Amino acid sequence: MSIEGITTGHEERFDWPIFTNTPQPYILASVPRTGSTYLSHLLWRTGCLGAPLEYLNFAPTGPQGAASNSPAAQVELWQRAIAHRTSPNGIFGVKAFPLQMEELGRANPSLLAIAMRLLLRRGPASKIVQLRRRDKDRHAISLARASLSGIWRAEQEVGASDDPSYSEAVVLRARHELAIQEQAWQQMYHETGITPLVLWYEDIVDNPDGAVAHVADYLGVALDPTQTVDVPEIRQQDQTGAEEWRARHKEGGSRG
Repeated sequence: MSIEGITTGHEERFDWPIFTNTPQPYILASVPRTGSTYLSHLLWRTGCLGAPLEYLNFAPTGPQGAASNSPAAQVELWQRAIAHRTSPNGIFGVKAFPLQMEELGRANPSLLAIAMRLLLRRGPASKIVQLRRRDKDRHAISLARASLSGIWRAEQEVGASDDPSYSEAVVLRARHELAIQEQAWQQMYHETGITPLVLWYEDIVDNPDGAVAHVADYLGVALDPTQTVDVPEIRQQDQTGAEEWRARHKEGGSRG
């Protein structure tokens, strides 16, 4: 399951042997352009914290897009993820954005119910790791640029067309959209009584090992260095254009 030759991590060669018991699940809760793919691969690399990818994302252009119009195939992919992406110590993680969950609720409500029964089966004691960004301007600019260019990964920059022109309106709209999605997670915590572990992207960049240790402690997992696995490389996108946008945005005055 690749996107135009890009290794997404959903390929079978990254599977673990089938896990037959009930896993200990957690959600890696985030919103777009927060660095969640980077964090997910840090956790996955340990071999002890599952492989938290977007197993409930069936967007047509994504790695599971072949199942976008088949609820039955989506259920099969979910079941397969639980079986093959639960680390040998029984930890299963799934990365999710609120908009993905809303779309799944519309397109395949029975699968969403199945997934939530597993992920939230411990009620208020269920585990959610939330990733956020402190720098709201950079976050909004990142989403705005990706939305305009269609470039979401460093691999897509090769041979890309001209950089998108700055648009304050698009940046402000992106900031508003991100705030709505952040609020959706807060509403979920209010309704379920779950206390998430909140991590900040900026802290993870400064101390990735420390972030992994925080997650392991939150989940009650002892990391075993002998269990580390190879995962796809995650490269940061070129930031030149983003910094130019940020300078333009500051000239106009940061808002909100």
